[in-house]
Amino acid sequence: MTYIEKFLLWTWINFKQIILWSSWIVVTLILSVYLTNSLLGQDKSVFLPSETTHGHYQIEMACDVCHTSFDGVKQEACLDCHAAELELANDSHGEGKFADPRNASMLELIDAQKCITCHVEHRPDMTDTMGVTVPQDYCIYCHEEIAQDRPSHEGMPFKECRDACHNYHDNTALYEDFLLKNLHQPDTLDNPVTIGRNFMDVYRINPKDPVKPLTLTDQDAPTGVDLEKGKDWIDSSHANAGVNCMGCHRLEPSGTGNQVWTDKPDHRACEACHDLEVAGFLAGRHGMRLAIDLSPMTTDIARQPMKSDAHKDLNCMSCHKAHKFSTDSRYTAVESCLKCHADDHSRAYKASLHFRLWNEELKGQTKAGVSCATCHLPREVIEKGGIKRIVVQHNQNLNLRPNQKMIRSVCINCHGLGFSLDALVDAELVRHNFSEPPSIHIESLEMAEKRLKKPSN
Repeated sequence: MTYIEKFLLWTWINFKQIILWSSWIVVTLILSVYLTNSLLGQDKSVFLPSETTHGHYQIEMACDVCHTSFDGVKQEACLDCHAAELELANDSHGEGKFADPRNASMLELIDAQKCITCHVEHRPDMTDTMGVTVPQDYCIYCHEEIAQDRPSHEGMPFKECRDACHNYHDNTALYEDFLLKNLHQPDTLDNPVTIGRNFMDVYRINPKDPVKPLTLTDQDAPTGVDLEKGKDWIDSSHANAGVNCMGCHRLEPSGTGNQVWTDKPDHRACEACHDLEVAGFLAGRHGMRLAIDLSPMTTDIARQPMKSDAHKDLNCMSCHKAHKFSTDSRYTAVESCLKCHADDHSRAYKASLHFRLWNEELKGQTKAGVSCATCHLPREVIEKGGIKRIVVQHNQNLNLRPNQKMIRSVCINCHGLGFSLDALVDAELVRHNFSEPPSIHIESLEMAEKRLKKPSN
């Protein structure tokens, strides 16, 4: 028998094994190519072990933002995004508290120095509100004897600590001196506090361009650019402040030193003048994907209910129309929100007392109107370089979760502290956009007052 005949005979005898091994090699190659492309591309959903929390699902494709190769999730990964917010809230349970040797015993009960002790991703079956993945009565680990110091807390179930009153990281609305300062206030204050933006006053100190009104004859767009699209620029706040076409459409490719025209500038063009506003936008749900160089957030991937015809990229122009870039509150403070959001709270707004007051403010009949932006994009005073700026905080989540964070920055501008505490803990009232008085009462103020009057031993 020749060698060829022997080979053909061997091949025939081992035909099934050859097919099996060949198939395995082909499948392995195909799978390797698929997984490699998935790992290097933006869609990494195949690697997700399970559902991500509401706080992180938008950036779940950028695994390396949180995960470190072969070393899990480091504490620094959490603090890179949340450190500033925790500092602003004067974190009630910050690392410094547990660095104190007197509190060392607490760390044996729960390692409160690590975010992932209480916030573990990809565990939907055990994840509670605020992304918490420990039992609801976790407060008992360290505060089992609270009733001895605060008899008013005796008999209260531990699992309700954070649902009704306390927030683990931010208790600024429940500091005892703050409660005592705001005793016996009416539900609605007589003179609601409002503050106005002062952007132009600050901009004039160090303007990017000469502050002088421009007309269409002053435009500096390159030859061939369709100026028909930019007619809204005429008489806009930009044109009146001397910001020409190249002020926004200028692109400076890294390392070239040249300026080239870009048809569609992004948030980085706005950042040159509106740095604080853009920083807030990138820190919130609307812009957090852009902050890590992912594609813009779109309404069709949002977990909150959105209008079916609102599948749009979220960027500065979503609320401030291109070329007009208007801050006209008729659009930017209400309609730009409601054109996308379709949750019960948003849908109930136009039937609320807040909206009625808002319409009255637009007519000049009051200064106490409440728009979507009044609560979710509040104005705040920020001091930078010795200059006080009154800006709109574009991080719409900064005071939203938990919603008691809204009390100091928003609610008590118009309402008494007691009414605000009751209203925000009433989930049904929030869902119906505060259409009636609260049906729940939190006794924090009474407890603080009673403790104040208690004779000292």
